[in-house]
Amino acid sequence: MTFALETAAHPEGLRRVAIDPISRVEGHGKVTLLLDTHNHIEQVRLHIVEFRGFEKFIEGRPYWEVPVMVQRLCGICPVSHHLAAAKAFDRVLGAAPVTASANAVRRLMHYGQILQSHALHFFHLSSPDLLFGFDSDVAKRNIVGVAHAHPDIAKKGIFLRKFGQEIIRITSGKRVHGTGAVPGGINKLVTKEERDNLMHDVPQMLMWAQDAVNLVKQLHAQNPALYNHFGSFESNMLSLVRADGAMELYDGVLRARDANGHILFDGVPDHRYLELIEEEVRPWSYMKFPHLRSLGAERGWYRVGPLARVQNCDFIPSERAEVERQAFVAWGQGELVHASLAYHWARMIEMLHAVEVIAQLLQDPALLCGDLLTTGVRQRSGVGVIEAPRGTLIHDYEVGDDDLVTRCNLIVSTTHNNQAMNEAVRSVARDYLDGNELTEGLLNHIEVAIRAYDPCLSCATHALGQMPLEVTLVAANGSVLDRLEKSAHGELSHP
Repeated sequence: MTFALETAAHPEGLRRVAIDPISRVEGHGKVTLLLDTHNHIEQVRLHIVEFRGFEKFIEGRPYWEVPVMVQRLCGICPVSHHLAAAKAFDRVLGAAPVTASANAVRRLMHYGQILQSHALHFFHLSSPDLLFGFDSDVAKRNIVGVAHAHPDIAKKGIFLRKFGQEIIRITSGKRVHGTGAVPGGINKLVTKEERDNLMHDVPQMLMWAQDAVNLVKQLHAQNPALYNHFGSFESNMLSLVRADGAMELYDGVLRARDANGHILFDGVPDHRYLELIEEEVRPWSYMKFPHLRSLGAERGWYRVGPLARVQNCDFIPSERAEVERQAFVAWGQGELVHASLAYHWARMIEMLHAVEVIAQLLQDPALLCGDLLTTGVRQRSGVGVIEAPRGTLIHDYEVGDDDLVTRCNLIVSTTHNNQAMNEAVRSVARDYLDGNELTEGLLNHIEVAIRAYDPCLSCATHALGQMPLEVTLVAANGSVLDRLEKSAHGELSHP
């Protein structure tokens, strides 16, 4: 893959700058900026240029294949799709709730996924920007640079993710694209030896997860102006919560707040999501734009994921993470925190919570023995909703009498955040790029804003950040005004 930036004449006399593809995110996307002759921002758009078609691929397949098939949506968060699909087909089979053992194993798998994904995103993909600065030397602004300059931080990130991946291996059979969850339950239990090995590492993981929260808090304290205002804009927020208002990442009811923190709806069963959410199609992106039906497309878009979840819940049901949630809320001084970079702080609070939940689950005897499967009265449709690392994930299926899927609707976390990411890009472009000569560092500000949302466009391939770059500015009459090239090793030149 290459990282190319180009401009072209525009019908209205504007110049178009394209960041294509966006780096250090999962999959392929690009950003276009429309500039006037004075480099002032006229329009900003985030385009998702991949077309996957999974909703159609699933049609006509036996329902029991789907929890494994949908994992191919992503190599980083396959567990989330695996579990959301399994939960949906539990309802098709009339098997909800599943057995105590199936619930325990699935939850352990899910919180292992939260842990490994949050560790990967923060330490590998985002920490280079936060530790070195957005304008720092691109040659070191990657995980290798972090390993050289901050070996202790890099080590913690690697081993936190490794622990999460080991949990996934034990509960699903493989670290990537496992088969542990099946419609109606699970296909394997955890052995005592596997449980004991995981328990041995928990104290160290708790310490390192706490260190990660402390690191993000320190970064905010060192530069509050940046962390409070970079990519900041008001929005509604959506997530699952437990029936009592607690943070709940595996199961729960739907709750939404407006930008001022007032609850818009609460306690809505997840299978009623279509009563609440509507999707809009726009011609310049393959990704839809969801919004709350009650507010309409202009006012009803929202954010999901760690920033929403930490503020949408009333409390986190684990001791250390709840202390950190209260510190996060206090940072907002009575108002919701809307800055995009605050996603990283909230993400690390959730990672700490995941380790605490894992520690609790490992004490549950249902992991080691009990019934794997249950069944009930067959249904024609089923909805499975889960809080994936990046936000609320919805799987919705209909199944015919022949056991073949007749309809599939997926609303993934990044789709929920689509308008929010566009708003973040627009905010940063106007604050940092407006009227300025374009440089690699300034353009990286745009990518930093997008990376804060940890978008899952398919799978990450640019963790090292080694991408060639070319920027060409073309005037409305077609003449070349300026050109900047960057080699794969970060060397800049004006040919």
